[in-house]
Order: sequence, then C-alpha cells, then structure tokens
Amino acid sequence: MKGKTLVILAAGMGSRYGGLKQTEKFGPNGEYIIDYSIYDAIKAGFNKVVFIIKEENYDLFRETVGKRVENHIKVEYVFQNFDNVDKKYTIPAERVKPLGTAHAILCAKDKVHEDFAIINADDFYGRDAFMVASNFMDKNEKDIAIVGYKVSNTLTENGAVKRGILKIENGKLLRIIESSIETKGDIIEASPLSGDDSFTISENDLVSMNMIVFPANFFNYIEDNFDDFLQNNDLLKAEYLIPDVISKALDEKLLNVYVESTNAKWVGVTYKEDKDGVTNYINKLISDGEYKSDLWS
Repeated sequence: MKGKTLVILAAGMGSRYGGLKQTEKFGPNGEYIIDYSIYDAIKAGFNKVVFIIKEENYDLFRETVGKRVENHIKVEYVFQNFDNVDKKYTIPAERVKPLGTAHAILCAKDKVHEDFAIINADDFYGRDAFMVASNFMDKNEKDIAIVGYKVSNTLTENGAVKRGILKIENGKLLRIIESSIETKGDIIEASPLSGDDSFTISENDLVSMNMIVFPANFFNYIEDNFDDFLQNNDLLKAEYLIPDVISKALDEKLLNVYVESTNAKWVGVTYKEDKDGVTNYINKLISDGEYKSDLWS
C-alpha cells in the first residue's frame, strides 16, 4: 500500500478562541474535530498521522486523541520548538508563539518519508476533501496540490475570516492573495492583508483552508529556505509560513502547484460563538449517516 501521511498542525495557541480549541469536544461521545479528520483520512486511504504539537501538550494529546485513534492508524508526535534553529541565531526569550506553519512542517522531517498532506487541528474539512487529496497523491508524486474550497462553504456568521484566495489558470495556482473576507449583505468582500484595495469575490471562488498535499522531497526546499528566513526577519514576531514558501517555489518555477477543488463544507471555531454551529453541523452529519454516533466504536 502506498504510504500516505496526514500531518496535523496543532501547535497554535488559539488566541482568538481563548483556549486550546484542538481538544474542545464537539461529538456526542466527546469527539474532537481532530477525531473526524482522522476518521475521514482513514476512509480516504491515509495510513499514518503525525501530530505537530507543543511539548507541554504531549500528555494531553496522548491521553485523549492519541489513545483514541492509535488502534486505527499509526500515530507519531512531533514537537514544534526551536531545537532546529541554528545556534548562530537567537530567538528572543519573550517570544511565545511558534515560528509558523512552514517551520512546523520542517519539525516533522525525520518522521515523514512519504508524500503527505497537512491540515489544521481545529478545522473540520469534510470527507470529500480527504478523498480529493488522496486521489491527487495517487496520480502525482512530484508536485503540490492545494485543496480549494468554494469561499461560500467556509464563512462564519460571527465576523471576518482570513482566507487565501486562489488565483488559478488551467488548474494551476498563479498566486495566493491572503485576505480578510467578510459577507456584507449579498456581497463577499476581500481585503488583502498586504494593504491593497479591497475587491469583491463570487461565492464559488476558491480559497485555501490549509489542506495541502506535498511530495516528500519538499522538506528539503523548506529547510533550504529556513536559514534565509532566520537571517532576514525580526525573530520576535516573524513567522515562517507555508503560503510564502509555496509562492517562492512558484516564482522560481521549481514545481507545479495544482488546485484540486472540493464540494465539502468547511466549519471551524475561529470565534467562541462558532462552537454551537460546528456541533450542530456534526450532529446533522451523524443523523444523515455520515458518521456513527460513537465514532470509534
């Protein structure tokens, strides 16, 4: 069987949500959002999961999520810390936040030796998205794929959200416009984080929700560019982010980045007020027969 690894980014602090939202309970038997992601990934053919976490959260993850899923899929843990930062660079002692998503992935280099997909721990992606990612891995072992969601399937009623708007030509990514997106009446308005002028988008325009498929050798590119990031940024605040690394690889024409669309609905807990909506959506999927009430039974 072809090795397919799901790398779950779970070292974020969840500052807007106000707590460790990765272990908030949403299912009727105490299931977390991560449970549903792993369950869907197994259905789609993934056979290993790697949690990227803070070391201080290891016991919490191991005793909750880990023990629940380790009988169903191989599980590895990786700590996102500063151990892989060259000693010639000094991370300010007052820095609390991790160094960003690209650095998180780099921390998993020694645990992942096959093609892999990344997701956020606190996002519900829907089974179709995992099937789309898995199908791409079956047909392409040298390029990147971003699973693109219709923006209307990713919005919350509780405020603006950050999304990467995907500009596409012939199925390939041209660029990502990181934006704050908000519905205003019948209009969906995108305000680029770069400060460029706002613009409207259609409900069917595709955005990235950080479900991305990578070939195994992309670790080398992330590592090769890490030193440049450390040398040229304020290490108190700067983040080494995967959209920036992908954009650089695109500019250098090193590989293709495909956009594979999904009809899945994304739900998540950007704000505390989102929790009831996520819970209700999962309960509806259970009623529809998508999931068992006791997921791992």
